[in-house]
Amino acid sequence: MVTMVHVDEVGTARRWAMLAIALGSTAGANVFINGVAFLIPALHAERGLDLANAGLLSAMPSFGMVLTLIAWGALIDKFGERIALVSGLALTAVAAFAAAESPSLTVTGAFLLLGGAAAAACNSASGRVVVGWFPPHQRGTVMGIRQMAQPLGVAAGALVIPRIAEGHGVATALLFPAIVCAVSSAVCLVGIIDPPRPPRSEAPEEHLANPYRGSRVLWLIHGVSVLLVVPQVVVWTFTLVWLVTDRGWSIGAASVMVTVAQLVGALGRVAAGMWSDRWGSRMRPIRAIAAAASATMALLAVTNQLDWSVSVVVMLVASVITVSDNGLAYTSIAEIAGPFWSGRALGAQNTGQLLAAAVAPPIFGAIATAAGFSAAFAVCALFPLAAVGLVPVKLERPAP
Repeated sequence: MVTMVHVDEVGTARRWAMLAIALGSTAGANVFINGVAFLIPALHAERGLDLANAGLLSAMPSFGMVLTLIAWGALIDKFGERIALVSGLALTAVAAFAAAESPSLTVTGAFLLLGGAAAAACNSASGRVVVGWFPPHQRGTVMGIRQMAQPLGVAAGALVIPRIAEGHGVATALLFPAIVCAVSSAVCLVGIIDPPRPPRSEAPEEHLANPYRGSRVLWLIHGVSVLLVVPQVVVWTFTLVWLVTDRGWSIGAASVMVTVAQLVGALGRVAAGMWSDRWGSRMRPIRAIAAAASATMALLAVTNQLDWSVSVVVMLVASVITVSDNGLAYTSIAEIAGPFWSGRALGAQNTGQLLAAAVAPPIFGAIATAAGFSAAFAVCALFPLAAVGLVPVKLERPAP
């Protein structure tokens, strides 16, 4: 019989080291996944792409992730987190290097798709590392820290990629995410240890049962998360080009603004996680964040239409609010699904979110092209508004 080690018996240093590596590796993957959005001005100027087509190219990594998230989740459930992180990041690096050397945008788009398919490994694997190494009363906070990976990766991309593209072209700019992912893979190979969990033969029956049967909680959380990811994607995809075209900012100043917004948004995720731990609930904070996101996007539409300079401040606030819910939903899904289903459940969660993330940029790029950014922001406000009534607050149960 294998002795099960409880997370409370594991040293603090080991738990926090796993969190740090999970954070860094996921941030590296997000430099690739979201970094193409910061090539939109260069693609527009250098290659002559309109916003809709540039948005489509920037969405290719997200389309790739949609194809493989559940498959990666099943692999993680069976073989563990370390192998998925190492192989996924290594393959992402290869795809990014290939995209940088591609002779045409069509081939570049194909490699961006393949890179996204490989990068999908990080989403479920790093989340399971964090949930597996920490007890329930800390998970909201530490998952909030881990969820900083996305805005940190976006911030790094916003700070570096547009400047490289402006000075050296699109192809050279793509080398940055390639190098970041290669380094992240090596760090995971050396540092990641799979969290303790009982052998399947000794696991309680409830841990092995399909959590989707007989309950609609997971389905509702998935649906809410899809609706809430739309304003997040719209904000991080179009803030840079909006600042340049509508507000008259330079590429350098706009890049710094996006970086600051993402860093502040990262802290917002941690604050939301701490809030949920103290409140003893994941769903009530998600509902409050959904209402705030809808109100903020509506205000952004109004202030931009009136050409008020305060719209830049509203965009900064939106950058914080729209990303704050991710860690809460992620934590609740991992807790509800358990150690033998959470890989697939998190894969399903990310599939829905990434499908929305892949579709949103070209759609909202087309709306902005046809009717302006104010119209795009106004339409965007409807999605979190719809999510408010779907959050399963009354069905929430204490975390195991």
